[in-house]
Amino acid sequence: MDGTVLVADDDRTIRTVLTQALTRAGCKVHATSSLVTLMRWVDEGKGDLVISDVVMPDGNGLDQLPKIAEARPGLPVIVISAQNTIMTAIQAAEKEAYDYLPKPFDLPDLMKRAARALEVKRRTPAPRAEAAGESGDLPLVGRTPAMQALYRLVARVMNTPLPVLITGESGTGKSLIARAIHDFSDRRSLPFVVAGAADLQGMDGPSTVLARAKGGSILFDEVGDLDDELQGRIVRMLDTLTDGGPRVMATSQTSLSQRMEDGEFREDLFYRLSGVTLTVPSLRERVDDIPLLSEHFLARAERDGFPVRRLGAPALDLVRAYSWPGNVRQLENALRRLVATSSEEEITRAEVEAVLGSQPAIEPLKGGGSGEKLSASVGKHLRRYFDLHGGVLPPPGLYQRILKEVEMPLIEIALDATGGNQARCADLLGINRNTLRKKITDLDIRVTRRRKLM
Repeated sequence: MDGTVLVADDDRTIRTVLTQALTRAGCKVHATSSLVTLMRWVDEGKGDLVISDVVMPDGNGLDQLPKIAEARPGLPVIVISAQNTIMTAIQAAEKEAYDYLPKPFDLPDLMKRAARALEVKRRTPAPRAEAAGESGDLPLVGRTPAMQALYRLVARVMNTPLPVLITGESGTGKSLIARAIHDFSDRRSLPFVVAGAADLQGMDGPSTVLARAKGGSILFDEVGDLDDELQGRIVRMLDTLTDGGPRVMATSQTSLSQRMEDGEFREDLFYRLSGVTLTVPSLRERVDDIPLLSEHFLARAERDGFPVRRLGAPALDLVRAYSWPGNVRQLENALRRLVATSSEEEITRAEVEAVLGSQPAIEPLKGGGSGEKLSASVGKHLRRYFDLHGGVLPPPGLYQRILKEVEMPLIEIALDATGGNQARCADLLGINRNTLRKKITDLDIRVTRRRKLM
């Protein structure tokens, strides 16, 4: 790697790490905690690449991108930010950043991107319309690699005329992605029309949809659920579109390619819709985003007038371990119920269990016959748990989560059987009394004393 890199970040550790890594790679590095200093270096003609944070003590790094482009049109800028929302990626793309990475970033990945930026001359930016009104309230938040890759792809395709097919399970936010593509594109001032089966019925249905959309965007929601007749109507409607027509997007929670192979989805419609395919990951594929999403939804509930609530560590562990078949939508609904029903500011594990009902964190055990051994029943359950992830490995830490799943009911049942007598319960379990007390605390188990000893 060869060249001079300008690093701007108010975090001294990040400046040191980047300086050392880039220097070892053969680059010269100028590092600063000030945007004023960065812009002075740019104006002086220094640097072949800029790596800049967004939030700085003396300004916003994104606001400097147009100024850098004006002063040095060929100078690439890599934006790094702890603001892990889709808005940051979109704004970075709109302001012609060469690349965008969330914090905490993967250093080898950043080094590869820096090497490419130094080798490839950035294209000259074209004039762009000013961004639509900013909103920090988009629920499309996440710092996991899967979500950040999705953000970057959204930013790249939003101002192209290509049709977009958005796939993902129910509750992952497919329609929100479509809305974001429209709201932050150069069509933002034009209509955004969601077309379902009812909108396409009748002789005038398709033409009415087109008239409503004008040159904006049309979203065919859950297009995989439409019957063959309605699919044919969409094909004929799309064939009438001209260059000034609306942008076409569609969502589907089923695999359209598989349905096409099974003869359940029209091939001609599939290829008209799949110009760019965006796959929204399920919540179990981005478990590390659950704390961030939980904070977002708890803060939203507070803004809506609910009391201040936060998840205690045991409660958050259970929320992370749960399979969330309803994805982000289910998580939001569960947290709103917790905010409404919890008695203290800190939400406990027991309260989370009550809201999630009879479903444990990793799907209920369904034992075999009465003569089946416990190990065989657990084995079947675990195989179902792995199958639930659809070929994707479960989140790390599985061993401890499984132990907790078995340990908690075992201790609760033993306490119930011994009437809440912890000395007798510890003896029954064959563990030290202090160990039992610690486990009761760690697992947030409620102990009720009564006269019932076995």
